[in-house]
Amino acid sequence: MKVVPFRSERDIAAAIPAVAAHLRQGGLLAHPTETVYGLGSRPEATQLQMLAELKTRNPEKPFILLVSSREMAEELGLAFNEAAAGLAAAFWPGPLTLVLPATGSKLPVELRGAEGGIAVRWTSHAGMERLIQEVGHPITSTSANRSGRPPAVDISAVQRDFGDVPKLLALDGGMLGKAAPSTILDCTAPAPRLVREGAIPRADLPACGSAVTR
Repeated sequence: MKVVPFRSERDIAAAIPAVAAHLRQGGLLAHPTETVYGLGSRPEATQLQMLAELKTRNPEKPFILLVSSREMAEELGLAFNEAAAGLAAAFWPGPLTLVLPATGSKLPVELRGAEGGIAVRWTSHAGMERLIQEVGHPITSTSANRSGRPPAVDISAVQRDFGDVPKLLALDGGMLGKAAPSTILDCTAPAPRLVREGAIPRADLPACGSAVTR
C-alpha cells in the first residue's frame, strides 16, 4: 500500500493527478470522509468485486457512491422524489446517505440494494469533494476495515488492515473526528425509511419536512 499526504490544500492538489491515474488503471483507494476512512474505486463491477474480497464481506451488500453535487447523482440516472429532494437540501453536503431509485441508470448492478436503489452521498469532506469533482465521476465507498473490525479513523488503522495490499493507494487525511458513520435513509418509496441512524440523529430528520419510518 502506498500512502500519500491528503491534508492541506497543497497536498490535495498534488495528489489528484496521481489518484486519477491510479483509478483509471483499476486501482483501489483508501480515503478520508467526513465520518471515517473509506475504501473505494471507480464504480465498475471488477473493482467492486475486488473491494468486496478485500473486506471479506458479502459481495451482495451494496456500496455507497460519493458524489460532489446533486447534479452528478442525477446525471447517473438517480431520481429524487419530494422527500429525497428535501433531505438533500437540508443535509447535503454532509453525512447523510440516500438510497435512490435507479431506473435507467447505467451504474453496475453490484451497487444496487435489495430494493433496487443505489446509496449515494454528497460528501462534505473538502478534499474528497474536490477530488471527485476533478476526476469527473463518483467514487465508491465502504468503511476501511476488515469485516467485524471497527472503522478506521486514522491512516495507521488502514495500514493495520490493508498495508500489504499493492493495488491500494491510501490518502492520509490525518486523524478524523471519530464521528459515527453516515445516517442512511431509503428513499425508493414516497416515505423515507431509516436504514441506519448515524452521524445525523433520527430526531433531526423531521426538519426536512418528511416523516421518517423505520
